[in-house]
Amino acid sequence: MSQPLQDNICESQLFERLYKKHAKNLHDFLYYKFGEHLNPQDTVQEAFIKLWQNCSKIAPSKAKSFLFTTANNLMLNAFAHQKVVLKYNKQPQKHSTNETPEFVLQEKEYHQKLQKAITNLTEAQRIAFLLNRVEGKRFKEIAELLDISTKAVEKRIYGALKKLRGEIEGI
Repeated sequence: MSQPLQDNICESQLFERLYKKHAKNLHDFLYYKFGEHLNPQDTVQEAFIKLWQNCSKIAPSKAKSFLFTTANNLMLNAFAHQKVVLKYNKQPQKHSTNETPEFVLQEKEYHQKLQKAITNLTEAQRIAFLLNRVEGKRFKEIAELLDISTKAVEKRIYGALKKLRGEIEGI
């Protein structure tokens, strides 16, 4: 059941008054309780956003309680998340692979050759090739995107592949 207009937080003037009245106190409360490292100003803004999203459900007399409870819960969630991140960072990470160092080096060299070869393509070939191979778009989609025919897309991609094969040995 909706409330009368003068008692509705959704009215911008009332919401603005609530913001001016409670924003500083809410910030101070969060700052004193959690410190600066969790950015209390952002949490104040988030709490007011949640108040605005639920403005039709909350009576003006309950707004302050809603804001402080919401902001406190947001900070507690951020704090809990930070604890999980710290706990995860303390765990030793497995950095070993099954590849030999020689394979890893060859892979890096190949990647560098490929990047250089791609930059040596004409702009038209490079765009068509990357749209097809990296983004997975079909020839028809590329043709519509570039406003050219499907045959033109095919020619560009096949030309790019031919150039890449010529520049990179072992493909």
